Amino acid sequence: MEQNQFVKDIQYNCDVSDARDHGIYSMCSMILKLRNLYKWEHKIEPWSEPEPEDLLEWIDEKEKYWQGLSEESFRPLTILGKEILPHNLGLVNQVLRNGNLLYGAGHGRSMKAVFFLAEILEKRIVEGCTVHILGTEQAKEMASPVALVQDGVVVIKKESLRYFLWDQIQEMRSSCKSSIRHALNHYGLLKNDSLDHGVFQSRLDCIVDEELNLFIYHEVGETLEKTFSNEVFQRVIGRFPSSVVELVCRAVKDILADTHPRGLLAYTIRDKKDSSFGLYLGFLDGMREKLFPEIKACWQNFQQSDDWGYVEQARSAGRRKFLGIARDIEEIAQMIEEVPDENILEEFQSRILQPLGFEEA
Repeated sequence: MEQNQFVKDIQYNCDVSDARDHGIYSMCSMILKLRNLYKWEHKIEPWSEPEPEDLLEWIDEKEKYWQGLSEESFRPLTILGKEILPHNLGLVNQVLRNGNLLYGAGHGRSMKAVFFLAEILEKRIVEGCTVHILGTEQAKEMASPVALVQDGVVVIKKESLRYFLWDQIQEMRSSCKSSIRHALNHYGLLKNDSLDHGVFQSRLDCIVDEELNLFIYHEVGETLEKTFSNEVFQRVIGRFPSSVVELVCRAVKDILADTHPRGLLAYTIRDKKDSSFGLYLGFLDGMREKLFPEIKACWQNFQQSDDWGYVEQARSAGRRKFLGIARDIEEIAQMIEEVPDENILEEFQSRILQPLGFEEA
């Protein structure tokens, strides 16, 4: 009974977070996240779709529920007769240390609060970093990141990753990008030049296991990357949430992680993981794609020659470029609290955004 209350407390905080901040998402992103939250609540596999009327009714009920929570505070977690504040990550996991559960608490995009509770399937050491592979999630909110770093530990949420890969590959299947088709061909997912849904369904868990390192090494790179500190990052995005400043800072941080000598791209080069490299290029969102054209440009040469030297050249050139950008951002961050926000934005505009091709903050 106490564990049930503990899980309920966490899920309540997840619901409060969603009630407060679901507005940060675009309509398309919101619909996708709600659909996957529905699937998780109803234990539906990624490839199964709910009846439209059932989903719409559930969304309507969810929105009414959120209306009553939007002004509520996060609830303390009750465990072993103690009440622990929900962001006291270390103390909660210390209490859980003899079990097989991991509790997560932090902030995601636009400083949205993120909470979760999931079973620990496996522990690894990768490049000197502790990695926890998680399975069934007992509590989660809409953002539900598939991978993160908390208290220096890399966390991969396998259940969320199954939904992510299914959705991403479904979305990418119509793309003419050869890097995506290369990855789909690697796993035998194309039939008559189209995605074979039956084969994809049968091989999804195999693909998840095979591509875990794609996500692990991104987080390892982020853990090992010391140039762009979390303190600076949080200070900037906390001051300018949901802005182009936040989007650029997140992209710079991600690219530095990916280009780290022991990060994601170094892993694909070392292990010659062409399927992972193809998926990586497919997963690049608009901001990272715009900021890091070097990595996209090397694909054609790599595909024609199978020479990983082209990828290494793009990785090292990108790293030099973004180390310089990160240093500029850190210098600008030091001005926060000392000068007005408009001066910070002007500095960010002239030193970061204009050289990268953005017109205004």
